[in-house]
Amino acid sequence: MAEELPSGQAGRCFDLVLKSERVFVDGVFAPRQVAIIGDTIAGVFGPSAELQAARVHDFGAAVLMPGVVDSHVHLNEPGRTEWEGFQTATRAAAAGGITTVVDMPLNSIPPTTSMQGMRAKRAAAEGAIWVDVGLWGGVVPGNTGELAGMSKHGIAGFKCFMVPSGVPEFEHVGEADLRVALPELAALGSVLLVHAEAAGPIERAEAAVGSADPHDYTTYLRSRPPEAELDAIAAVIRLCRETGARAHIVHLACGDAVEPLRAAQAEGIEITAETCPHYLYFDAAEVARGATPYKCAPPIRDRGHQDRLRAGLVDGVIDLVVSDHSPCTPVLKQLQSGDFMGAWGGIAGLQLSLSVVWTQARRAGLPLERVITWMTEGPARLAGLSDRKGRIARGYDADFAVLAPDDSFVVDGKDLHHRHSVTPYDGHRLYGVVKATFVRGRRVFDGQQVVEEPVGALLVN
Repeated sequence: MAEELPSGQAGRCFDLVLKSERVFVDGVFAPRQVAIIGDTIAGVFGPSAELQAARVHDFGAAVLMPGVVDSHVHLNEPGRTEWEGFQTATRAAAAGGITTVVDMPLNSIPPTTSMQGMRAKRAAAEGAIWVDVGLWGGVVPGNTGELAGMSKHGIAGFKCFMVPSGVPEFEHVGEADLRVALPELAALGSVLLVHAEAAGPIERAEAAVGSADPHDYTTYLRSRPPEAELDAIAAVIRLCRETGARAHIVHLACGDAVEPLRAAQAEGIEITAETCPHYLYFDAAEVARGATPYKCAPPIRDRGHQDRLRAGLVDGVIDLVVSDHSPCTPVLKQLQSGDFMGAWGGIAGLQLSLSVVWTQARRAGLPLERVITWMTEGPARLAGLSDRKGRIARGYDADFAVLAPDDSFVVDGKDLHHRHSVTPYDGHRLYGVVKATFVRGRRVFDGQQVVEEPVGALLVN
């Protein structure tokens, strides 16, 4: 809703006014002017309000939307900065209309499973971030005593793995570990983020796959069956019912899980879920022999799962879409050998996530309004940032993306700001071109270049 300019402020000069014929406010597009003072939105006004400002940008018919909040990003620094780092990832985020990322606690050395690990993250991020960055903590066997300290310093939730994570520094947990951690998280008001794959179905599937061709994507796909996700999610639902804790399922790939999640939510269990651009965009049948950039865990499944995930988003059972940007070096991705079983599992696509999700939604006849909500309000709510991020409203951070939704481009990995150019989206035509990105009132991307000065803030104290 547009505000009236108070009579006492008729001559007030704002620092910045952004105008567009299509500003996304309260779930709809409308002609609006957004006034900013410092790093905060001072008001949202109708197109005829006479505003004075030091700077004015009129974006015409381009969409002015809240900056994307990506609550699932692996920054990998410190310790594995050769995979990705604060500088490269946050510059990529800025170029993709993303104004806030929340870093996952593993793949860095040390991991964010202790106060020491959190301090190392803070030191590595100092002066090296172009967008705002929050941190998730981690739950591993034996670290329950560390959770309260990290929570007091602004960490809103903690991630765990129910299967081996792929890195030795971040051990996976069993139900016994979670029965210790979940009551503590409930007392702290924190959410448990779960990589929900159960070990048993994967072990049986790997034994059945045996010596099948590792260059054939179906070999890897069969090694991580839908049952692994379903069994793990059933266990999480049961544990939440027992403890009263709150849980969130990360990177849901199994469309069959939508119904048990729906039933648990109807029962009053506090459990939410996310999915990712690659699960909505790619079909397992499209993955070519040896095309290891497509490998992730859980795996990209068939179109039936994709359709059920999309329906779960539309119904509200799945709350948000985030990138799960998890890159590595080209060597670890086994580009030369094309060995799916040996390659690191993770998709690189942070900078492209908004365009990917919009391209897929556009094909499915879904409106841009839904995409914006899934990628702004939903992640902000999960990360405990919904009082300042994810909306264009008075008092919120002046974070914006300017999007030309009908413009398209062909992805060239070499043009991305990620540390490495390896991405499964290379060569794909995507819709939705980011024309500008603003972080707390400062333009960090102008449609061509990312600014030289890192202006992001770390959202923990």
